[in-house]
Amino acid sequence: MTQALSKLVTFEEFVDRLPENSGVRYELHNGEIIEMAQPVGEHEEVTGFLARKVTVEFDRLDLPYFIPNQAIVRPPEKDSGYFPDMLVLNRANLNNEQLWKKESTVSDGSSIPLIVEVVSTNWRDDYYFKYADYEEMGIPEYWIVDYAALGGRNFIGNPKQPTISVCNLVDGEYQISKFRDSDRIVSQTFPDLNLTANQIFPDGVV
Repeated sequence: MTQALSKLVTFEEFVDRLPENSGVRYELHNGEIIEMAQPVGEHEEVTGFLARKVTVEFDRLDLPYFIPNQAIVRPPEKDSGYFPDMLVLNRANLNNEQLWKKESTVSDGSSIPLIVEVVSTNWRDDYYFKYADYEEMGIPEYWIVDYAALGGRNFIGNPKQPTISVCNLVDGEYQISKFRDSDRIVSQTFPDLNLTANQIFPDGVV
């Protein structure tokens, strides 16, 4: 669950108020500071597994990419700031990010080859709000990893089933491909990435 803290704030106020080493995670959603629940173990397994596999792939390709620990994604001109579960950044574009050196914040979709959200109980954030903001920012690829089948039936089927939605930007809009079970994930950012949905889900992590 997430909990909104009272009083709307600007993005600048949010960054200034972020506590250091508190152990509590916060995001800013349209001026509301949201306290994020501690991820459960399976959530962390999925995130860690994906980070390992993707890192191996961009290292193999000798790309100037890295996965930061606590970078903020800010939709331009909005009082929102997100801490994605996994964020791949292109070091070559960070000179164009005005807030990168001072606040570890990125707002240019060209800086973000791939962004991943692992679905928790606040699934609407991933399927609605972040989807719209990431699309508007021009982030070329967005994965929604719903390993626990928490999302709405119009997203993951009826009956609900664990699903990975890969959203690729085409002419400014996301086109969604859904992967389940033994489906091989198709990524436009990493076309040679050899992973199935089952491998990514917690029981399949090896």
